[in-house]
This record gives sequence, structure tokens and C-alpha cells, in this order.
Amino acid sequence: MKKLFFAFSLIIFALSFSFIEAEMVGETQDFYIQSDYDLQGREEISATLVKKTSKLYFYIDQDYWYSLSYHEQNQVRNSLEILAGEFEKITYPLLTRTFGSEWKPGVDNMEEITVLYHQMKNDVGGYYNTGDEYLRIQVSDSNEREMVYLNTNHIRKDIEKMFLAHEFMHLISFAQKDKEYNVSEETWLNELRSEYASTLLNYSNLDMGNPFRSRLETFSENPNDPLCEWQNEGPDYGVISVFGHYLVDHYGIEILIDSLHSDEIGIESINYALEKNGFEEDFSQIFTDWSVAILINDCGVSEKYCYKDERLRNFRISPSLNFLPLNGKSSLVLSDNIKNWETNWYKFVGGKGDLKINFIGSSENIYKIPYLIKDFSGNLEVDFFDLDSGQKGEILISDFGKTVISITLIPTLQTKTSDFSEKDISLPFLLEASTIQKPTLSISFEKPISEMSKEEVLSKVSELEDILKQLKERISELTPKEETPKEEIPYSKFEDNLYYGLTNDERVEELQEFLKEQGSEIYPEGLVTGNFLGLTKKAVIRFQEKYADEILTPLGLTEGTGYFGPATRDKINKMLGY
Repeated sequence: MKKLFFAFSLIIFALSFSFIEAEMVGETQDFYIQSDYDLQGREEISATLVKKTSKLYFYIDQDYWYSLSYHEQNQVRNSLEILAGEFEKITYPLLTRTFGSEWKPGVDNMEEITVLYHQMKNDVGGYYNTGDEYLRIQVSDSNEREMVYLNTNHIRKDIEKMFLAHEFMHLISFAQKDKEYNVSEETWLNELRSEYASTLLNYSNLDMGNPFRSRLETFSENPNDPLCEWQNEGPDYGVISVFGHYLVDHYGIEILIDSLHSDEIGIESINYALEKNGFEEDFSQIFTDWSVAILINDCGVSEKYCYKDERLRNFRISPSLNFLPLNGKSSLVLSDNIKNWETNWYKFVGGKGDLKINFIGSSENIYKIPYLIKDFSGNLEVDFFDLDSGQKGEILISDFGKTVISITLIPTLQTKTSDFSEKDISLPFLLEASTIQKPTLSISFEKPISEMSKEEVLSKVSELEDILKQLKERISELTPKEETPKEEIPYSKFEDNLYYGLTNDERVEELQEFLKEQGSEIYPEGLVTGNFLGLTKKAVIRFQEKYADEILTPLGLTEGTGYFGPATRDKINKMLGY
């Protein structure tokens, strides 16, 4: 066994140093590429080393390189010379000084970074493949290099420096997160840092063709795209770019730096960085403020409701318009769906009288709903729905259509805080807007009743009956409705051990129902999915630590484990009366 182990170790050693020998300009190497990005759907190509510098090896797809004329090849070499100079003098020093270094010497035991150009689809600037950071015995299609991939479409354009900076930031993120803390960052936040790298380098501007301008245009067309759900599509890049600039605008680049240098990921890493830097706000509060800022972008209303970056001072989205009839009592019902960390903007205009708006969400989730009131003088006021435990709420706007010209509601769903690796589900909610015309409380009499004709008396009686009807309707609206008592869930005795990784399990559903009943201090998310994953594990840990004297101390433990075993089961069964 010792001989076999020694032989295996030698194989790994040999593979680790497979690229020690210097590679020469003009040499050809075979590379794996991502077929989803490649223009021809290829999985492997041969590429020629066209240029190398102290930090970069530039390989170009042979099919593309040899399709160029001699003059065009020289143009490419000149462009690569400029790109390499920009990278080594500006991009590399600033990004590594700010965020830390890439993995050096890395899996290939080389200081240089490989840049592979191949023909990609038109909407692709480049990409990075984490698998290249591992040996081929671990990842079968690894190129076993610190490398990035760029599109030949941009090889002679100035914006190429932005794409190279973006992809290089992914190399830094891998070294500082995966290698340092052995955790993988949520994709949306990984991409957000890479997007902001160009702004940090002062590459982002509003010139036609600049990727930053393209991000703003994409977001304007798709403002409802969820921030944390990553589908690797244009709108995903738009929302992370627009939100990321707001985050750094108000809380500084340190939030991106410190969240990177943490063993937390995603939202929790942002919260860690905010706390470390002395801010009272958390991610939820910042996202809610941003949802207002991107609508009004007005520092006069509040500093937190605007962008300070001059490039974004006039950037706003347009809400969806909803018209209420101008005359008489009217009602408008909107039923829509929303995902976690998605924002919608609903503007109501028209109508006269008092405006009542009801919101009905799902009781198992967490919503935050700011709303914006605008009067006829153009003044703006921001307020928030006060939702009950069932995620229902009501607001009443007086003199709508008289002193108030419009109201814009901004529902957000903020339940899920991790595990965004898969497509999120949409959850329904309901908005009902109703105008209530104020009753006329006086009737003028032009002559004494004794002098009125029968028709005149009947007319006054009709007026009185109309007032009485309106008053009865108003009393009905103001009378609290009795809520149906909440049905108690009959729990059966817990007899099985449950643990992280179980999916679509009815026993897990029942456990989640019980944990949800213990309140937000135990299970704030309150999700009942049947999947025993990160959120459920954390809830079990909180429960174990709340009742540590009965669950953990007898076992000699001081911290919860998240394993739903005999001790935890016994405690819950006692609480249920078994």
C-alpha cells in the first residue's frame, strides 16, 4: 500500500508541474473551451501563443489567427501590446492592491496568466472557468492554468481592457475566497465585484459601446430582474451593476473588499462587512432604500434615495402605470408574482376621494413595501406599509386626486438569504386600490319644507338616502373584521433522525412547520419545502441552543449541531405532549 500511495503522489506531483517549462511564442497548445460560449459550439481548440509578457500569455484560436492577413496579424499584436501594458501598469496593480492577489504560482506553478482568445457569440465579452484551477484528475476538462477567455470580436477595441479586468477579478475572487476560506461565493456577488472592477479602474463611462452604458440600458429594459438569482443572462448583469454602484456609492469599496475576505458568502458576507465598517444598515435595508432610489434618484428627498456618482445622477426607471376612474367609487385589483430580491413599481393615478390600498402576501414570507406619495406641487414623501404577521397591510391616502396626484408602491420579497444556485420560485401577491368618495354631510334648503312640492320633497329624501348609504358603507369599512382563528397543526410524534441533505421529505416538512411556529428567533425564513438544507439546519441549531440545558449540555456540547437526533427529538416531543 505504501508503494502505491507513493506512486500516486508522484503522479500528482508530476501533473502539478506540467507547465514549468517556458512556452515559446509560435507554439501551439490544445485547450478545452466552453461550448455554450463558442460561436461554433466547440469543446476543444488548438491555439497559438502569439505574445507573452511578464504577466500574460496571449493564445489565439488557430482557426481565427490564420484567417487574418499579415497586416491584420500585426494589428492584433499591436493591440495586445497596448492591452498588456494597460494590464501590467494599471489593472493588475490596482485590483491586487485593493482586493488581493490571484493564486500564485497557482495550479500550473507559473506566475503568468493565460489569456485565450477564441470566436464567441456576439453578446459575450469573455468568461472564466473555475475548473481550470484544479488538476485534470479532479476536473476532467481542466486546462490546469490560471487563465481567462476573451472574445476575438473585441481583440482590437479599447473596451477589451474592461473585459480583461472583469475576468481577472474572478481569478482574484477564487484565490481570496475558495483557496483562503474553502467556500465558493454566490455567483451574483462574485459577478458584482467583477462588474465594479471596471468602475474602480475608471474604465466605465456612458460612451456608445461602453459595457457600462450597455448595463444601464439593459437594466432600464428589465428592471424587475431578481438581484440574487443568476441565470447568466443580460438582465442579471444589468441589475448587479446598477445595485453594486449604489452599494459602493453609499457604503464604500470596503464592503466589497471585506465581504470577499470573509468565510461568509452572499448576503451574509455583505452584512458582515457592513457591521465591520460600523454601519447600522443591513443588506435588507440597503436593498429597500435602493428600490426607492432607482425610482426617484433625488438627494433632496433623502441622501439614501439617490446616486452620488455623476454618471448615474439622472438615471431612473419608469414605474408601471395604473389608472383609476376619475368619477365615482372605483376599485382596481392587481395580482402579480414576485421573486426574492426582485422589485416592482406600481404607480396609481386618477380617481378622486380617499384612496385605500390593501396588500395581501404569503404569510410564510417576508415583504417590505415602501411607497411614494407625490402631491400636485411635486413634493415627494416616502412611507412604508405596516404589515401584520400574515403579511397583510392597508394604507389610506386622503384627498387623492385633489392634493395627491399619484402614489407608487414598491413591493419587495426578502425571505431567502442564501442558496441562490438554482432558479428561484415566483410567489403571488395581491394589491387592491379603492377610491372612497367622501359623503356630503349637508343639504341646502332653498325654501321651507311646508312650501315644497311633492317632487321637491322626494328629491331631498333621495339626497338624504344617498348620504345614509355612504355613511353605512364607511362604517362597514372602518369596522374590524373578525379573523378566522388559525388552525393548529396536529403534529405526530417525531421518531426519526433528520439531517442536512434530505429532500422532498414529509418528515422534514413537519419539522419545518414546528420550527416556524417557534417564531422568527428560531426560523425567521419560515420556509416549508421538505428540503433539509442550510436554512433548516440553522433553525435547528438555534432551537438546540435555546434549550441547551436540556439538549446540548447532557451531551457535553456547547454549540448546536443542526443534526435532528434523539436529544432534540425528545425535547420537541415533550413540548408536543408525547
